[in-house]
Amino acid sequence: MEICINGKKLDASLDKENTVGEVLAGLEQWLTDSGHRICELNIDGKIINASMIEDIFNREIKDIKNISINSNVVADLTAASLINLLEDINEYENLNFEEKAKYYNNWKETVTAQYISAEIPDLYSFCAGTFINADMSPSVLRSITEEIQREVNTPADEFKNLQPILNEICERLINLPLDIQTGKDALAARTIQTFSAVTEKIIRVFRQLDTQGYLTSVAGNEKPLSQLITEFGSVLKDLLFAYEKNDCVLVGDITEYEASPKLNELYNAILDNIKIKSALQGEK
Repeated sequence: MEICINGKKLDASLDKENTVGEVLAGLEQWLTDSGHRICELNIDGKIINASMIEDIFNREIKDIKNISINSNVVADLTAASLINLLEDINEYENLNFEEKAKYYNNWKETVTAQYISAEIPDLYSFCAGTFINADMSPSVLRSITEEIQREVNTPADEFKNLQPILNEICERLINLPLDIQTGKDALAARTIQTFSAVTEKIIRVFRQLDTQGYLTSVAGNEKPLSQLITEFGSVLKDLLFAYEKNDCVLVGDITEYEASPKLNELYNAILDNIKIKSALQGEK
């Protein structure tokens, strides 16, 4: 059986796969890890639509001569959806009161809304907040959308631009125990909120960098990125536990001695990885 992806023959052998479903499951995971999404499936010259999927999955590969797959780059799909969303926001702003009240019911059925709901659920919640209850102003939603757009279109630049705010939040984390001890509860709460926001952004941009091929798998003397992310995740769990238990002493210790250095370590490791990848590409 011959397998082609985007018109190119795939040089791979099938070992344990017996059915079309088993083959496609492996290919879909491989494409997903590469930042792609299957958009068209063709088997023996016949395009397979959604209603045929269940039957075709059970077919044995010994009865199949050719599987042809076309895929889209997820980053391109996301970028297009964000452009459409910005246009939707502009349209919404120009509507009268009655038209705005009806806007969400139509918008949620659009391809843009469905894609954002599946791929960027947090952004979809913000959209609902704007288009349903007006809890969030269109200008704020636009600002959030444009930020995510930068993360998708220029992830390396967006990541590098985090350096100043990262330095600031790490300094604030070091000072957090003193803020707690001296009763500066509001400042301490803002520090935790900013830390959470910065962490979420770093992880979001890291995923874009990874799927778009900005990172390298070249091994070095330092810890691999996967290990750093796992370690940082453990620190976040400990911090959340301490925060929920209202253990101010433990929160202060974790933020000062673990969260701040681990966040810095993770950020610098990703940044170094980007530079290594850029250097390797420059040598080609």
